[in-house]
Amino acid sequence: MAGVVWITGAGKGIGRAVALLLAQRGATVAASARTADDLAGLAAEAAAGRGRIVPFALDVTDEPAVRATVEAIEAELGPIGQAVLNAGAHLPVTAANFVTRPFRRLIETNLMGAVNGLAALAPRFVARRAGRIAVVASVAGYGGLPSAAAYGATKAALINMCEALRPDLARHNVVLQVINPGFVRTPLTDRNDFPMPFLIEADDAAQRIVAGLGSDRFEIAFPRRFALLLKLLRLLPYPLYFAVTRRLVR
Repeated sequence: MAGVVWITGAGKGIGRAVALLLAQRGATVAASARTADDLAGLAAEAAAGRGRIVPFALDVTDEPAVRATVEAIEAELGPIGQAVLNAGAHLPVTAANFVTRPFRRLIETNLMGAVNGLAALAPRFVARRAGRIAVVASVAGYGGLPSAAAYGATKAALINMCEALRPDLARHNVVLQVINPGFVRTPLTDRNDFPMPFLIEADDAAQRIVAGLGSDRFEIAFPRRFALLLKLLRLLPYPLYFAVTRRLVR
């Protein structure tokens, strides 16, 4: 995969694995994350193998900084052909600890971080009549799950937003995709204190994502069995739906 690819949230986990895999396959990767040390280590790892990763430190909640970063990437590396808007966070929310702070933080990071990226990219891609944008949401966006009131809400919003924008961007020859992972072993999921069915490694997730980016399908969801189970769960009448999710409450 050649050309310039911009990846946010590239310092750890899925973003890091995707950045390394794309660099190995010949892409020039512009990698963004908040932590400069993570980006430096990522660039060094790529340099030791094959491929090129150029770090651009960024807080995706800062809209002017996102626009400036896109301008800097294109000035230094050339036009961005593809972007993976992956930056995100998770904070558990339960009825006993229900406060507004986790919602504000996750909305700013997960939802508005992707919106800021789209706002910086979409006009450029539309003007060029070319480009591909993949937004990382989650299978948690399919339906409400215990402790994911804030996280799931932001991921559901991302899925809905991408569904709305996909046909419009397609008119301008711009491909919009949504990536819905299940449980992937990352520093974020390492904090979970509950069983994680169908857990996969970040390198496995990266392989599935990159394969999906080579297609024009809208949704890249994995593991497929887990995604299908959650989609079927969403189709149940509410009494049955809550009978299942109630068993997940700790």
